[in-house]
Amino acid sequence: MKKLVFLTGAGMSAESGISTFRDSGGLWEQYPVEAVASIEGYWRDPALVQKFYNERRAQLGSVVPNEGHKLVASLEDKYDVTVITQNVDNLHEKAGSKNIIHLHGELMKATSSKNPNDPNCIVELDENNLEIKMGDKAKDGSQLRPFIVWFGESVPMIEPAIYEVQKADILVVIGTSLNVYPAAGLINYTDSKCKIYLIDPKDVDVNPSLGVHHIMKGASEGMKELCALL
Repeated sequence: MKKLVFLTGAGMSAESGISTFRDSGGLWEQYPVEAVASIEGYWRDPALVQKFYNERRAQLGSVVPNEGHKLVASLEDKYDVTVITQNVDNLHEKAGSKNIIHLHGELMKATSSKNPNDPNCIVELDENNLEIKMGDKAKDGSQLRPFIVWFGESVPMIEPAIYEVQKADILVVIGTSLNVYPAAGLINYTDSKCKIYLIDPKDVDVNPSLGVHHIMKGASEGMKELCALL
């Protein structure tokens, strides 16, 4: 069975109604990135950061996977599929994908402010109680915080992601600008025989020597074309 690896970004979930950060009208225009997505911002104003991610969680409860998510999951019947995602939503899970690496954390989980990657402190949030409140404590006694990898923090799942990309027969990049490192560098770990597809309606700056097949469509329409090509 061929190894098929997906690398997905904000454009994957945009069709489901998840606000993107970088596009025009995106979240960065409402909130400065350093205020809500950096470790320094968290220590400066943890209450603001908690509010921001509580809002994101409330929004997540009102959206569903799109056709693109479902088509990614459907390919598990024919391929050994791994999904590496920069997204913190759970839409790949809801669509039925089984093997998912979350590079930037998971919105539906909370963790310790002191040791965010301590597995003993990572908890799944209840769908009926999506808020992390100031005063909510992790197992180690520190304030619970979102289980999100912020700017200024290490990306612990990058090594497992590199391992999967190195084994890929086919790599499909969907809806990511390939601007955010270390995730953007994953494409460079492919084997020389690996076929690479890029699904994005916009131009994306990629190394021409990689021979990337660019499908200039959104996630759902692009996945339909990809499935026909595969």
